Amino acid sequence: MKALALGLLLLAAALYALATHLLVLHPAWGYLAAFAEAAMVGAIADWFAVTALFRHPLGLPIPHTAIIPRKQARLGRNLADFICTHFLATPQVMAKLEAFDAAGRLASWLSQPANAEAVGRQLVGVARYGIGALRDERVRQFIQRTATAKLREVDLACVGGQLLDMLTHQRRHQAMLDEVLARLDELLQDEAVQQRIAAGLSSEFSALRFRLFGKDIGLDEKAGQWSADKVVRRVSALIGEISRDSQHELRGKFDACVAGLIGKLKDDPDFRLKGEQIREQLLAHPAVAGYLRKLWDDLVDWLQADLTDADSTIRRRLIRLCRRLGEALAADEAMRRWLNDQLLEVAPTLVERHREDIRRYIAERVEKWNSDELVAQLEHNVGKDLQFIRINGTLVGGLVGLVLHAVTRLLAG
Repeated sequence: MKALALGLLLLAAALYALATHLLVLHPAWGYLAAFAEAAMVGAIADWFAVTALFRHPLGLPIPHTAIIPRKQARLGRNLADFICTHFLATPQVMAKLEAFDAAGRLASWLSQPANAEAVGRQLVGVARYGIGALRDERVRQFIQRTATAKLREVDLACVGGQLLDMLTHQRRHQAMLDEVLARLDELLQDEAVQQRIAAGLSSEFSALRFRLFGKDIGLDEKAGQWSADKVVRRVSALIGEISRDSQHELRGKFDACVAGLIGKLKDDPDFRLKGEQIREQLLAHPAVAGYLRKLWDDLVDWLQADLTDADSTIRRRLIRLCRRLGEALAADEAMRRWLNDQLLEVAPTLVERHREDIRRYIAERVEKWNSDELVAQLEHNVGKDLQFIRINGTLVGGLVGLVLHAVTRLLAG
């Protein structure tokens, strides 16, 4: 386009020279000369105007030329104002969001297997990078320090009391007591256990073992066996009584004992101090630290092995979760409407909060843009159309010159 515009200028110059030279032969050549002269003036004037937008014509520092480089910062501010006013104004953004149906589009997109798989792959990639970072010793030390600091804030006695309180809610501990008593009764019926009880009791009756007339008389074993049978039968009978009677006296004592322990764990300073001592001993013990470190390494190893596996369990679950989420959203109009309402509710605040950031970013980006690069980009995108101004200036200038010459000759008679 530059070559075409320049070619027309040169053609006008050639016509002007030719017409001027032949003017003595016939007055009609004056009309052509007037056309060519005005065409050259129009072409040069519009070349100057177009060039002055981007640079100094012929490199001369003529005032009010190289407008874009000189006004680069102002152009950036004006462009930022234009975009923020006409594209990021809250009413325009809200109107677009209302028609967008973000929840419906998300549901439709996630319901497609290829999209759900793509999301799953991306999440696995992010997780793989994150798991790799967990092996860094600095990350490991940071997590250890953070976890230790948090554990030191835990009131072990109070937490134990709350946990025990929860476990005993609605007398759940009585079911545990029944199970313990049942297992104890089974244990007492075991013959080997009874023999051990008998042996233990026999040792207490050692006085019943003596020599009489040169013979060893051992009543201790018989007394031990008899006592063991009595103990087993009595304890078994007591267990049966407790199991059958939900209001048994021993159950009440058990309730009182548990309630007292819970109260002490929650409120007793001595229990709290003991809990703190146990906590500090655990945190300071090398075996505990080594166990936790080994547990952490095993967890990281398992996660990394699964995430790098072509048939990753985590990836399959993530893909299935994405698809189910999309299908659930697609089937639940109320949930989609709720999500859209939440987006419309939070959008005005976000637009108002970040619009000025966008405005500043655009203005700063344009201002810091290299002037030569900016001019080159603008010329590349709009310069071709600007060359039509030169072409039109050449033709229109020539026509105006022709008309003025004709009017002058007409008035001159």
